[in-house]
Amino acid sequence: MTEQSADHGSELDADIEIRLLETTADIRRLVELFNQVWGTSTDVVGIELIRAIGHAGGYVAAAFVNDDQMVGGSVGFLGRHRDQPTLHSHLTGVLPGVRHTGLGRAIKLHQRAWAAERDLGWITWTFDPLVRANAWFNLGVLGAEVHEYLVDFYGPIDDSINAGDESDRLLVAWAVADAAGAERAQEQETFTVPTPDDIVVLRRTSPAEADGWRRRVRLELAGPLEAGGRVVGFTRDGDYLVVRGRRS
Repeated sequence: MTEQSADHGSELDADIEIRLLETTADIRRLVELFNQVWGTSTDVVGIELIRAIGHAGGYVAAAFVNDDQMVGGSVGFLGRHRDQPTLHSHLTGVLPGVRHTGLGRAIKLHQRAWAAERDLGWITWTFDPLVRANAWFNLGVLGAEVHEYLVDFYGPIDDSINAGDESDRLLVAWAVADAAGAERAQEQETFTVPTPDDIVVLRRTSPAEADGWRRRVRLELAGPLEAGGRVVGFTRDGDYLVVRGRRS
């Protein structure tokens, strides 16, 4: 689906533990956590599906504070990317009270260690290109690479974060064997693609303006990426840095 784990902090509580989930009771708690993060009374993902993913060898984990209070979690399934075995991180979310504490990054590093133990080449996931915090976390903090622009990828999503907008996503890939992340191209000529200050608020207060941002960023990012361009960074001011490519 997408990730809601943007994290600018680095002070992780020593009492927080990330562990794989094995019981239906814990998975039920994870479903409830996801529903709280996305602000919906309808399950973002069902207990049965998460249980099946875990049993089939996928990644199902949660973060706990004080041993038993669940404050974040992630679900991912096995796939392939660029002809290599891959963990696709379908959902990752943390509760508002523990954002900016380093927890989001800790979950991604836990995923990376899990993937390395299984000789996987990549971790992939999607995020909304209009959400600045997630773009900075994924590209600026983790160093993941943008590999694809996906137009209205999931269709309509009826939750408090996405409702009223089309579900465009960027597919990002994080090389398991390379902690340095994406190649930087600061020496090359780049152009910028701006993003709104807070698209989630804008969807509620000015749907027409939010739709305008969606179509602008889609035009300015999707076309260059399809033509072989690359996103090489994301600035603190909320701009994608893009190097143009050439059509063959």
